[in-house]
Amino acid sequence: AQIREIAVNGATLIRQLADAQSSTRWTMEYSPESFVLTELDYSLEICEAVADVWRADESNKLIMNLPTTVESSTPNVHADQIEWFCRNLKNRNRAIVSLHTHNDRGTGVASTELALLAGADRVEGTLFGNGERTGNLDIVTVALNMTSQGVDSHLDFSDLPRIREIYERNTRMAVHERHPYAGDLVFTAFSGSHQDAIAKGFAAQNPDGAWEVPYLPIDPHDIGRDYQAIIRTNTQSGKGGFAFLLEQNFGVELPKSMKIEFGKTMQKFADAKGTEVFADDVYNVFKREYLDKQSPIKLESFRSYESEVLDESSTRSDAKSEGGTVSCRVKLQVHGEEKLANGRGNGPIEAFVKALQNIGVGGFEVVDYSQKALGGGAQARAVSYIEIRTENGAKHFGAGVDTSIELASIKAVVSALNRSLG
Repeated sequence: AQIREIAVNGATLIRQLADAQSSTRWTMEYSPESFVLTELDYSLEICEAVADVWRADESNKLIMNLPTTVESSTPNVHADQIEWFCRNLKNRNRAIVSLHTHNDRGTGVASTELALLAGADRVEGTLFGNGERTGNLDIVTVALNMTSQGVDSHLDFSDLPRIREIYERNTRMAVHERHPYAGDLVFTAFSGSHQDAIAKGFAAQNPDGAWEVPYLPIDPHDIGRDYQAIIRTNTQSGKGGFAFLLEQNFGVELPKSMKIEFGKTMQKFADAKGTEVFADDVYNVFKREYLDKQSPIKLESFRSYESEVLDESSTRSDAKSEGGTVSCRVKLQVHGEEKLANGRGNGPIEAFVKALQNIGVGGFEVVDYSQKALGGGAQARAVSYIEIRTENGAKHFGAGVDTSIELASIKAVVSALNRSLG
């Protein structure tokens, strides 16, 4: 009875002070601090007594803030308490039932979400769960969880990195790198299977459709995050992750079967490095293994022609055909020895292979070829990929980059040969 009297006396005083300031519209919030550790019928009795003093109505509702001052039960028990309170509160339409959960058991978000489903109208929380002991409810997590389910929280977190920066600067507290939505690593995959699924999801995502990328519950762009760090690689990573970094950062889109070969090379590199592998690391390995190999074969020049031999000192030409065939002349260094060769075939690649055979560089066949543009405009470069099979059945990939599509493919053949020979 004395506790009830304290509550009623406090509400009466506030009512009197509010009436004395009649030009101001007042809304009262009452928080029975020991709600979750008190018999529910007694909590209800005190809350209703306060509501009677406040004279709440539908135009000026009383906020009944039911706190989990110390989280002491599982979320479903908390939701049961809120549901019972909402169902038994008289004049329910004159009250806003509010939640104020803490995180002592680490389930503040779950308790809040279940209690909202149980009938609560309002949530109190803090940025990133700041507060006493283990903290209050993280309002950011709850709001963005709602967003991911299509419910508008009416909170603007479209520039969450900026909010985090201000929070950390002013509180001098750090947001953990695994903190939901705001942490540095929450949109980052190191696992190979996760990386592969994310990369495929990005490729299949409809820009105008619902967000459906695996392992990413929301589009990072919606909260001001970018895609640069979504896939990060280390010794746990697989072929998909390394290939994704190449494509996203450098526009180098590997053929599907080539990802396997390159993934093995990158795995060795990652094991040797022992720490995180960055996008520049991946590109440097790709460049070293595929674009820069010039031993034992170095291409000096390649010219395709129709009826006359063109200036062999040039390294640029468009393929010309005669009767459906292409002729070429090449200058090479093979094991340091300069060699000139001619060849003829159904296209520049076949003509080049025949030229190599004519100087004793054979024992392989081209089994696959593809090319992609790198950028746009008049100076756009092309990247070509060649897969060869040697006499012993081994397959090797090569890559070449050039502003000339033809020359890029020839460089790719040389790249594959050098990788097969050394």
